[in-house]
Amino acid sequence: MGMLGRTADHRIHEAGALAAALIGLIFASACWAEAPGVVTSSVVTPSVTAGWSYYGGTSDGTRYSTAHQINRDNVADLRLAWSYSTGEMQRRGADLIANSSTETTPILVDGNLVFCTPFNRLVALDPGTGRERWSLDPKIDLSHPIPYQYNCRGVSFWRDSQSMGPQLCATRIFMATNDSRIIAVDAATGRRCPNFGVNGEVTLVRDAPPKFPGEVSICSAPVVARDVVAVGSFIMDNLRTDAPSGTVFGVDVRSGALRWKFEPVPRDPADPAMSTWLEGSATRTGAANVWSTMVADEVRGIIYAPVGSASPDFYGGARKGNNSYSSSLVALDATTGRPIWNFQSVHHDVWDYDVSAPPLLATLRKDGANIPVVVQNTKQGFVWVLNREDGKPVFGAVEKPVPQNGLPGEWLSPTQPFPIKPAPLVPLTLTPDDAWGFTFWDKRACRKKIESLRSQGIFTPASTAPGTLLVPGSAGGANWGGAAYDAEHQLMIVNVNRAAQVVIMIPRKQIPSLTGISLANGTDVSAATGTPYGVHREWLLSPWGAPCSPPPWGELVALDLSDGSVRWRVPLGSIEKHLPFHFEWNLGTPNLGGPIVTSGGLVFIAATMDGFLRAFDLQSGKMLWRVELPAGGQATPMTYEIGGRQYLVMVTGHHMWFGSPAGDAVVAYALPDSRAAAH
Repeated sequence: MGMLGRTADHRIHEAGALAAALIGLIFASACWAEAPGVVTSSVVTPSVTAGWSYYGGTSDGTRYSTAHQINRDNVADLRLAWSYSTGEMQRRGADLIANSSTETTPILVDGNLVFCTPFNRLVALDPGTGRERWSLDPKIDLSHPIPYQYNCRGVSFWRDSQSMGPQLCATRIFMATNDSRIIAVDAATGRRCPNFGVNGEVTLVRDAPPKFPGEVSICSAPVVARDVVAVGSFIMDNLRTDAPSGTVFGVDVRSGALRWKFEPVPRDPADPAMSTWLEGSATRTGAANVWSTMVADEVRGIIYAPVGSASPDFYGGARKGNNSYSSSLVALDATTGRPIWNFQSVHHDVWDYDVSAPPLLATLRKDGANIPVVVQNTKQGFVWVLNREDGKPVFGAVEKPVPQNGLPGEWLSPTQPFPIKPAPLVPLTLTPDDAWGFTFWDKRACRKKIESLRSQGIFTPASTAPGTLLVPGSAGGANWGGAAYDAEHQLMIVNVNRAAQVVIMIPRKQIPSLTGISLANGTDVSAATGTPYGVHREWLLSPWGAPCSPPPWGELVALDLSDGSVRWRVPLGSIEKHLPFHFEWNLGTPNLGGPIVTSGGLVFIAATMDGFLRAFDLQSGKMLWRVELPAGGQATPMTYEIGGRQYLVMVTGHHMWFGSPAGDAVVAYALPDSRAAAH
């Protein structure tokens, strides 16, 4: 993520290019008296029947809504109810918009619909009309190099149980920023909380500062538990071995004082994880950052943190050993930040297989017993169903031998963990016989490409030219969009990518002047300084720019968590906009963003590169409705029912790596008044 050394001329600028979208998926791996833009604290809001007060819908991160006014029978009648423009298109200008991605999901708190723009402008809307109630711009650093992905996926709230009546900041909105601050504002008015840090903000300071603006930032929503607000960080991939540490910070929700820090690359010699970093390599390594969204179990006082890979991604000779806590799900004590348990999904990760999806919490009915579980989807297409209290796989796991013979100086784990159930959601191999094309000509070209590459299935280590086939690619499987869960039917819905990737390691002497990352012609080359190799990545594409792997290239999958079986799977996305004539051809497309589920028996998801928001039948997977969005839809929708009417809300905008159409519209869909009243 984040490319140094690339010029503006090399930006992805055509929404219609499959190759451009696939390249983007590689990297998918304020004093209280200050007046906000608009303050309407006296507004009376209708009662909320079904809310959405967390980034993941519920505190468990299930993205489930009890709203059911919109259902299978009437979803086709959805119409645009209101639209709001954030004004960012005019406010920021074309260059900054092109250097940003819209991935945010609003939350509904105390009658305000609250969200952040990619530039951390915090906005509250009337949820029934879309009118702005207040806004706050913390004036983030806009000097980050091109390309840099300005981004804000969401915000969080906290309600003070000790508060006596309506007081300023009795309910707070927390937002983490691109320039590593935590901002706290009053949920009703948008005024900064005077007792939180300095002027309502805390600046996070790392032991080793970044080398340039934007190398470290925060883009995901904070998590709040046991009066602690915790944040991870985004760190630019593949630049250097000694990248900044992926520190997770926990600060006091009232004062902003630092309560604890967790270092996924262990720094304490007494930490048991230190034994998995051989030859003192933990002191020379960085990243292993929590760039995705954490989830908290407030009752147990546990924060579940999905941890990414250590630096750099594709060569680990300088960090020998299994490298705990990298590429793991780590359960942290919310009060102290100490690890309770960790489950490593990839030993010594040299494939950029970050744990990128937000975990979700559920209670699983199995063999007559209720088991509290945390479910973790991964880029490999694995679904790990773990006991929430001890991290043990509920369906079991097995260590399987994996390909060896890495590059000189590399260290590889002889085995990797595989879940016994569920089965992988995406293919783990790609053979010449699997080559696909629109015609015999491009199919033959794909077959020759596959034949030329080192390919021994998943976990094949990277090699020099002609390169190694990475299956699945580093964008997944599942990515940061994560999954939704219907507890009544124990049904999990998740979107996946199914395209393969080519990785070529370049000897350092061939790229002596490269210090960052360069993109051109559908490929990327990154320096990975501190190693003997740079890294060249590209997606396995035909001469026509389509994936050589067979479709669907994007898919929506329903998994029964009671037994690990797949209930249904359908292609997600159409390639109609790439055809010379209009034809809805659902071969699936690359996708970023996640699904939601409602008690109306529906799954809603955008995410695809074709720009549509869709509704699917929860039980069958049949597509029931779709609408074209005014701009890119690489975010997760949300829904709520207020004043007797259910709304489906989607924040749209440009996405840097998809090259999706620019825009700044928040749109809400609802049934016509007559249909809603008849419900």
